[in-house]
Amino acid sequence: MKRLGFVGVGNMGQCAHLLNYTDLDGCQVVAIAEVRPELAARVASRYEIPKVYADHREMLAAESLDGIVAAQPFTRHGVLLPELFEAGVPVLTEKPLARSIQTGRRLVQAGARHVLGYHKRSDPAVLYAMERIGQLRSSGELGPLRYVRVLMPGGDWIANGFTHRVDTGEAVPPLDVDPPAADMDQETVGAYESLVNFYIHQINLLRHLMGESYRITFADGQGILLATESESGIVGTIEMSPYRTSIDWQEQILVAFEKGYLEIELPAPLASNRPGRVRQYADPGDGATPVASEPQLPWVGAMRQQAVHFVQLLNGQSTCLCDAPEALQDLEIARDAVLMKGEQS
Repeated sequence: MKRLGFVGVGNMGQCAHLLNYTDLDGCQVVAIAEVRPELAARVASRYEIPKVYADHREMLAAESLDGIVAAQPFTRHGVLLPELFEAGVPVLTEKPLARSIQTGRRLVQAGARHVLGYHKRSDPAVLYAMERIGQLRSSGELGPLRYVRVLMPGGDWIANGFTHRVDTGEAVPPLDVDPPAADMDQETVGAYESLVNFYIHQINLLRHLMGESYRITFADGQGILLATESESGIVGTIEMSPYRTSIDWQEQILVAFEKGYLEIELPAPLASNRPGRVRQYADPGDGATPVASEPQLPWVGAMRQQAVHFVQLLNGQSTCLCDAPEALQDLEIARDAVLMKGEQS
């Protein structure tokens, strides 16, 4: 039974992470560190967590842990994570890696086992699609992979996912944060941090589906479209809120081969027990009848499956789906996008 410690049990700490880990076999949440004392006590009582600490330093000094989940603002990663890394165990955080590329590089250089919470990689739809893409690229039955398109308009990402949240109304005391990027002016920093906060998932997912690194080739001045090209010439686009929805979530991905495609639809990030969908279309030509199909995926949400993957990693049963060195590439892509957008404005 792997012993987990939690650093922070606010909105995401509770509803995206703690809710899942306390219901999994193979691990036990033995301690939480939370700077809001009433919140810490009430959350510990609800989830039957035996130990509560005022901060992470107290927890690390008192507990022997196998893993740490730290759902903290990314603007604090450079301040907080080096101290968590001293425990010598895997640490899972939310995306992005850090507030700036400079801080991100420092975290990478620490050489710790840092798992980035790009939960979309754990969605059953993406897991299925990745396996199928690998098969298609290996067999060549639909020709080469040519294009990947990601569309994510603004929408209701919470999807009523905070229903079970414990909220005491306590204010978070002032905490140390990392400095902003030193090589950007204030306006560019604002655009950069907005991009990495809202669209770093899509920047990361594009690389994951392509199976290789890519570069930005175009970024429009309004911040709607990014165009990319991969190392082997696969073209990609990310459409960022060309429209918005108020009570829906419409994230869509197209993975196009010469003779067919996969379409992926992903649910709102905090929708529980709901996987994405995958539709396949194959048109091999030469008189063959085109075939469309859709697999039935298990009723497991991405956040829960991400927790399963992290526990499996602690048990040596799986590898990290996204580590710090790869997550650093996301920050670099975001910087290039913001700077190119500025040139187009």
